Amino acid sequence: GKTSLAHQFVEGKFVECYEPTVESTYNKMVVVGKDEFQLQLVDTAGQDEYTILSHSFVIGIHGYVLVYSVTSLRSFQVVKTLHTKLYESRGKTRMPVVLVGNKADLALQSREVRTDEGKKLAESWGAVFLESSAKESQVTMGIFMKLIEEIDRVDNSYGRSTSCCLM
Repeated sequence: GKTSLAHQFVEGKFVECYEPTVESTYNKMVVVGKDEFQLQLVDTAGQDEYTILSHSFVIGIHGYVLVYSVTSLRSFQVVKTLHTKLYESRGKTRMPVVLVGNKADLALQSREVRTDEGKKLAESWGAVFLESSAKESQVTMGIFMKLIEEIDRVDNSYGRSTSCCLM
């Protein structure tokens, strides 16, 4: 799901088949109002709660998009653990986060995580919550626009730096 969202955001197309991610970095310039931002998007390898987060996941990163599949309760649990590890690694400081429940376009009967569960988790973190489908470019773009807004709200840095590194 993360890689499909990254491709949709950067290339504007849905990629159905791809090799599992090792770790990829993408660059994209976006305009918010009158400001241009050069975003560097780090698409991490498939993570689980046993992964030890390296300092590269913390140092120099301005914001995080944490993605789970609405069709996988396990991925929802993993994203909770990743958030805790990131929070502890950053010295328990506030961090700009957008929590994304991906694959929202799939049939209701395949859903394992309800929308209200995602909202409740994001609220407990002080984060933004969105549901998306990597197939829909408008929604995907909105994720990254919301993250830029969160970076401004949490770090109060909007307008001072126009280069952001996102995970």
